[in-house]
Amino acid sequence: METKQTDIKLKTPIRCIVKLGGAAITCKNEFEKINEANLITVSSQLREAMMFGSSSGSVLEMDWSKRPGMAESLVKVDDYKEQLVLDFSSFVVIHGAGSFGHFQASTSGVHRGGLNQPLVKAGFVATRISVTSLNLEIVRALAREGIPSVAMSPFSCGWSTRERNIASADVSAVVEALDSGFVPVLHGDAVLDEALGCTILSGDVIISHLAAHLKPQFVVFLTDVFGVYDRPPAEPNAVLLREIAVREDGSWSVVNPTLEDSDKQVEISVASHDTTGGMVTKISEAAMIAKHGIDVYIVKAATEHSLTALSGKLRDKIPDDWLGTVIRHVS
Repeated sequence: METKQTDIKLKTPIRCIVKLGGAAITCKNEFEKINEANLITVSSQLREAMMFGSSSGSVLEMDWSKRPGMAESLVKVDDYKEQLVLDFSSFVVIHGAGSFGHFQASTSGVHRGGLNQPLVKAGFVATRISVTSLNLEIVRALAREGIPSVAMSPFSCGWSTRERNIASADVSAVVEALDSGFVPVLHGDAVLDEALGCTILSGDVIISHLAAHLKPQFVVFLTDVFGVYDRPPAEPNAVLLREIAVREDGSWSVVNPTLEDSDKQVEISVASHDTTGGMVTKISEAAMIAKHGIDVYIVKAATEHSLTALSGKLRDKIPDDWLGTVIRHVS
């Protein structure tokens, strides 16, 4: 892996990297359909978490595009002239694809490589059209909350892999955006692969890479379930794993609740069209992040528990009534 950016210097230390799970912000079993209610709530919670002090007061939207049912953009320029620049703490947002991109990628086999095949090349283009269209809608949702969000696609930023492992991932553009007061919004993407020709770079791998280089105070995974369970959460008697400890070698075990076999592998189900590994990849990458001494919170999106996690209130003490999974490094 290229590591030209090992000595990254940010003007302001980054507070949090957030992963918006595809299943939380889209209707994963309905082709290219956004979960509008969840996205609106998540965007509002992100604004509240990012702002110093109270989140009350008027929101000055930054999405001036035409919307359905509107003849033109209703921008009141004078509202911005007397408005102080809001002081947002540094966040990076990364989102999954959900019902966008996965179907195109799995149908064409983009994740397996082979750009010399017409179907794969067409699928590569189709996948990127789909995921970037979702990225635009998320950027717009954040902008409507007054968050200065900017889209940053890994492919367009020159990220690439070799045998599905990151080979080149210059984060200088992300750093420049942060230092300029923007909130970068990245996403899982179809990228070039030095050995395979192409593959899918998942958002969970991206967040692990950025966390290692940007060193946020904490990382939050927003999902469609309350956290990590000892088996698929839809199964009877599924137990929420409240705390997972990660050791120096990257291995992990459940410390709360106490299980009969605390080192057993969690049983995970993955949708047939998911080309990124689902929760398996999420836990693995979360453990790698925790190895750097960065707390990771996995929590259900658009709930009071997600707002608690995003606000950084879990760093000192985990409330007994908080529902989610904490993944931490132990020496």
